[in-house]
Amino acid sequence: MKILALEHELPTATAEEFQQYSKDEARKVWALNQAGVVRESYFRADRSEAVLVLECQTVEEAREALSALPFVQNKLIAFELIPLKAYPGFERLFEKG
Repeated sequence: MKILALEHELPTATAEEFQQYSKDEARKVWALNQAGVVRESYFRADRSEAVLVLECQTVEEAREALSALPFVQNKLIAFELIPLKAYPGFERLFEKG
């Protein structure tokens, strides 16, 4: 299942904390990418927050994978997880009558 993960910076996070854990964060995201969990990674154009596309069996599996990120572990960010499904509207193009 594809899961959209939207990062939200927590209000208590500081720039110094982000700097402290940034290299470890990048390493862990890379490891999740290489494991096939994180399929796509982006930053929003309007603010510095990540948007990830994950491939997991369940939302809970995605939550568990993201909980290993240093920014999450150190309570700098949280993720909103949105399960996705294929758009079914194209079926209307092939309906008879």
